[in-house]
Amino acid sequence: MAISSTNPSVRQAVILAGGQATRLRPYTDDRPKAMVPVAGKAILDWQLEWLSVQGAEHVVVSCGYRADVLQEHLHDHPYPLKIEVAVESEPLGRGGALRFAAGHLPYRDELWLALNGDVLTRFPLGEMVDRHVSAGAMATIALAQYRTTWGIATLDDEDRIVGFVQSPRLPYWINGGIYVFDPGVTPLLPVKGDHEDTVFPQLAVDKKLAAHKIEGYWRGVDTVKDVNEATTEIGRLGW
Repeated sequence: MAISSTNPSVRQAVILAGGQATRLRPYTDDRPKAMVPVAGKAILDWQLEWLSVQGAEHVVVSCGYRADVLQEHLHDHPYPLKIEVAVESEPLGRGGALRFAAGHLPYRDELWLALNGDVLTRFPLGEMVDRHVSAGAMATIALAQYRTTWGIATLDDEDRIVGFVQSPRLPYWINGGIYVFDPGVTPLLPVKGDHEDTVFPQLAVDKKLAAHKIEGYWRGVDTVKDVNEATTEIGRLGW
């Protein structure tokens, strides 16, 4: 799947790579979640590849668990990016990690992008930025269409089963773990804790929280099954 290139819209990004990811063991016994290999490449590398094509210049990787492995991996990276590793001295939660990492960004008065360290995606980032600006939002969340892991039975008018559809996409949208933030969001983030429990609900009340529906590839990698399925999907897409 080709990566669409856009004009630089967001020059700086944060990747949250601090989780231990117990559900991904044994992959995460000796590495952070973002370093888990999918289709022969770490999740983090897939993200950096996408960001570099989408116009990013500076990336801060926030980490804690097995930070040494991540730092060694990034020591001689091949991407046209300035990459800085920000190591948490204690677990800060996702909101706290975002605030901590944002403090290392170089362009304090500009928009910034944030990604959870366990998502694989390909879509034109410029479209999300356009949505953020046109909505007059302080934060914009990329939404992915929900795909159930269950098989769905298809029924006729008399409730007879006429077939099954395995893992279909449903008409619901979930948080894709990718965000565009105005610089004014940074001081609102908690020093410790989760932004989804505090900042996002208030921005929603204030009508300053926008949504951008991803039209492209997205998958969260939370389990060993996700690793295997994502490897197959990436191979089929020809990344």
